[in-house]
Amino acid sequence: MTLKTPSRAASTLTLAAVLLVATTLLAQQLGTPKPAHQAIAKLVVQMMEREHLSRSAIDDKISGRLVDRYLKDLDPQKLYFYQSDIDLFNQSRTVLDDALHAGNVDFAFKTFQLYQKRLRERIAYAHKLIDAEHDFTSNDTMVIDAKDLPWAENEGQLNERWRKRIKYDLLLLRLEDTPIAEARDRLHKRYNNILRTNDQTEPDDVLEMYLTALASCFDPHSGYMSPRTERDFQISMQLSLEGIGAALRSEDGYTIVAQIVPGGAAATDGRLKVGDKIIGVGQEGEEIVDVVEMKLSKVVEKIRGKRGTKVYLRVQPADSQETKVYELTRQTIELKSSEVKGEVIDISKRIPGATGRIGVIHVPSFYRDFNGAQNGLENFKSTSRDIRAVLRRFASQGGVDAIIVDLRTNGGGALQEAIEVSGLFFDEGPVVQVKDQRGNVRTLDDEAPDIAYTGPLVVVCNRLSASASEIFAGVIKDYKRGIIVGDTTTHGKGTVQSVMNVGKQMFELFSTSDRGALKLTIQQFYRVNGDSTQNLGVPSDVVLPSLLDHMDLGESSLENALAFDRIPEAPHTAFNLVNANIVSYLQERSKARVSQDKDFAKVQEDIVRYLERKKRKVITLNEEQMRKERLADEEEAKKKVEEPEEMGDGPIFPEGAYNNEVLAITLDYISALRNQNTAKK
Repeated sequence: MTLKTPSRAASTLTLAAVLLVATTLLAQQLGTPKPAHQAIAKLVVQMMEREHLSRSAIDDKISGRLVDRYLKDLDPQKLYFYQSDIDLFNQSRTVLDDALHAGNVDFAFKTFQLYQKRLRERIAYAHKLIDAEHDFTSNDTMVIDAKDLPWAENEGQLNERWRKRIKYDLLLLRLEDTPIAEARDRLHKRYNNILRTNDQTEPDDVLEMYLTALASCFDPHSGYMSPRTERDFQISMQLSLEGIGAALRSEDGYTIVAQIVPGGAAATDGRLKVGDKIIGVGQEGEEIVDVVEMKLSKVVEKIRGKRGTKVYLRVQPADSQETKVYELTRQTIELKSSEVKGEVIDISKRIPGATGRIGVIHVPSFYRDFNGAQNGLENFKSTSRDIRAVLRRFASQGGVDAIIVDLRTNGGGALQEAIEVSGLFFDEGPVVQVKDQRGNVRTLDDEAPDIAYTGPLVVVCNRLSASASEIFAGVIKDYKRGIIVGDTTTHGKGTVQSVMNVGKQMFELFSTSDRGALKLTIQQFYRVNGDSTQNLGVPSDVVLPSLLDHMDLGESSLENALAFDRIPEAPHTAFNLVNANIVSYLQERSKARVSQDKDFAKVQEDIVRYLERKKRKVITLNEEQMRKERLADEEEAKKKVEEPEEMGDGPIFPEGAYNNEVLAITLDYISALRNQNTAKK
């Protein structure tokens, strides 16, 4: 905490006075901070400074970052606030840290009240624009990313932004051949819903937004949960396997698909993809409700439901401007759909002229029945036990020449399982290093003396392989036990979060107050070689073309992501199964094949097209031009080569250019190892 000059204090008073005058009526509707909010803010600040991995102080730097983060959360598309509002808020850039230490959260409420005022003004204007006539033959364009826009200087500039926004909304409906009367009716309902949702905001919600903005200034995985959100969180954890089977995140006012859960409704259906935007949700027999700018917890609440019921999602795919409606039937994910599976592939049936037997093990997550393990159940469910069983089956069927472990889209799971699975492929030794917030480093070892499989090993990853997956991939790479194939690198999430009850801290061990919970990053993973998996992930030895690899899905694309760093290497004995010559040989052979493959050529075309779209600063609001683009999208979709993402109920390692190339790389690896061993003799 730093001392403040009188001028800074005066700035805070000026902000408070101006906002108070501007929003007196709204303050009566929303309310002011509760007395408990002061205690919560103090405790959260203490916990963050004491327990967060960075051990950073909440100071002037964090204060300025908090202003930016909170404003972005409130107005991500820069559609409500004026530059004069921002100038007013910026007077508090260096004083919010002292206010928070004192438990003062007035800035959060006064800023939100002005936001509500601006939102009402804009929604009223939106309704006028919906009923106005628009020229869809003009060459209007609209800026896609708000980061490229300054804040509006005046009402005229903001009106122009809204004119284009409403025109775009109407244009999308026209492209779906929606009658104009129906289109206008749908948009009136959409903007009424935005206002209605905002009007339901309670003081606890404002505090939650503000303290979450504060926590996310430290890293993107930390946040505060109000008592109600914490209860919903606990329920969602218990019901996590019932619904559509998709993990969601919020970004710039949109609900984004972060992960598709194997075995769930979305994976079985196959249309919903990572990176897609969910812009509307509807229940069976009801109209689809617009969810743009809706709080993520409320979107999840609309999507979540009982098994067997239907939900309708209006989706904008990640690689297209077209909107689509998907009907999904909510279901319970059966464990057998998410467990380890293995098969032996007869190479002669997949690659002409080649022979051999390759075992493929698909690992959707690192699961573990903790209760069963603690209670001493003989056959409790775990990833390592299931992989060991698959390896035994491979051996009983005559053995294999190599094994492929498929970790694509594996978002992680139990740390203990990552350690035990790693131990199946090498003898005793360190698997991962963990550093806590006090800088203490401990090494977690595989203590089992046996090796379940000693032959050639290939690990397949993509940008959605995270956490425990990265620990396994990292240790296989560091021990030179096998090669990594896939996207340029893995996801890059090398941190551990803990959910801490705010009401049970320090001297309040016997408090009965329900003050919510703080999800805080408290530890960081490091590979055996000392490299963190954070941010940079685990690089592949052989990279294959993938559209997923070019999307902003990794940890490095998240705001305030913790940086990569390094600690000393953990002593370990490496194998002699990988070296620079082998990796270079595999890369050259794969590159030659990929360059001649027509399916990979189509993937490369998809990548070029996606990157061109990604670089675009504006989109057209000309109907004829947009129709041409949509037709082009549809034509490209017909010939698009789908990259394997989810196993679903089909084959474990289905036929296709990508999987066949992984098999070819594996054959090259087997050959390289044989030649290496022959040369030694």
